[in-house]
Amino acid sequence: MRIFIRFLILFALAAGLAIGGRFNPGNVVFFYPPTRIDMSLNVFLVLMFVLFVVIYFLVRTFVATMNMPTKVAEYRQMKRERDSNKALREALKALFEGRFGHAEKSALKAVDLPENAALSALIGARAAHHMGQFERRNAWFSRIEEDQAHKTARLVTMTELYVDEHKADQALDAVRELNARGKRHIQVLRWALKANQQAKNWAEVVKLVRTLEKNHAIHPALAGRLREMAYEALLKEHGHDPESLRRVWSEVPASERKNRYIALTAASAFTKCQLSEDARSIVEASLAEEWDSRLLRVYREAAAPEGSAALRTQIENCEAWLQVHPKNAELELTLGMLCFNQKLWGKAQVHLEDALAHCTEPRTIRESNLSLARLHETIGQNEQAANYYRQCAIATTL
Repeated sequence: MRIFIRFLILFALAAGLAIGGRFNPGNVVFFYPPTRIDMSLNVFLVLMFVLFVVIYFLVRTFVATMNMPTKVAEYRQMKRERDSNKALREALKALFEGRFGHAEKSALKAVDLPENAALSALIGARAAHHMGQFERRNAWFSRIEEDQAHKTARLVTMTELYVDEHKADQALDAVRELNARGKRHIQVLRWALKANQQAKNWAEVVKLVRTLEKNHAIHPALAGRLREMAYEALLKEHGHDPESLRRVWSEVPASERKNRYIALTAASAFTKCQLSEDARSIVEASLAEEWDSRLLRVYREAAAPEGSAALRTQIENCEAWLQVHPKNAELELTLGMLCFNQKLWGKAQVHLEDALAHCTEPRTIRESNLSLARLHETIGQNEQAANYYRQCAIATTL
């Protein structure tokens, strides 16, 4: 429809010009002595139009010729951008597909364009890292050290890759530089947690776990396990010095002290450090929160001296627990050994025999037999003592 209308307009103009030219009596004379040129007005108008077209064409040709270098430069720049962007897309696609060699080659093509240089370098670094080419990876990072616009991206990538390589010191250097820039993204905290875990900076691990928990950025089960590992390492590290051990334990929040695994580790450390009273308090508080028979082993190892009020309190506690947890072999063994320490021979024998009757673990069987052997040996029943010693030896070989 548009073409038809255009042709209609063109025919109308042609008809108008033909009619106007036919009835146009005008004449144009050019006189330059001795020359005289006469022509009709219609011919003059046609010649003027042709002259205008020729002059316009010449001017446009001249302008286009003068602009040719600029046009060529623009074309080449557009081609570079097009090729670089295409290479960048191919590098990303290859990286996600796991074709790291192809990704690095495409990144080399894309890096020629300044706008794509930083992103291409990061892709190339990741690709080289996954191929185990760590020197090439570092060379990629060095290309964009002065690029402030992509510095955060470079540091985060460096943190991730150094953690993956188990180079905790370099990863923590990158984290410290990020913190100095005020960048504390959740992902950075996750990588910082792994780096500190590798570097065995357990105090920092505890802080980061708490921060990630507040932001709901870590699974509760993983947070609990990391916290247990961190406290275990800290308590063992300072277990040789009573003051240091107490200081570390004082920094543990009250809610976390009742964790049975943390309490077991702490009680064992206090017992080894000859701080039996502290160990007993830790076990009693933890068992009041959640029952765990493993804590009873530490509880009997941290037994108070014979005849003391603390030992009698331990026996009373075990008797109360036995009402709630009957036929518990570890509890029976603990109570029997405490009674043995208190020289309550009859009660000790009863509870130790109950422990032997109810226990299934080889370790508990050995300890029950050994305790009964010592008990009978102490009260002068050497034949029964020898029999329990033999049973203990048999249990040891199993």
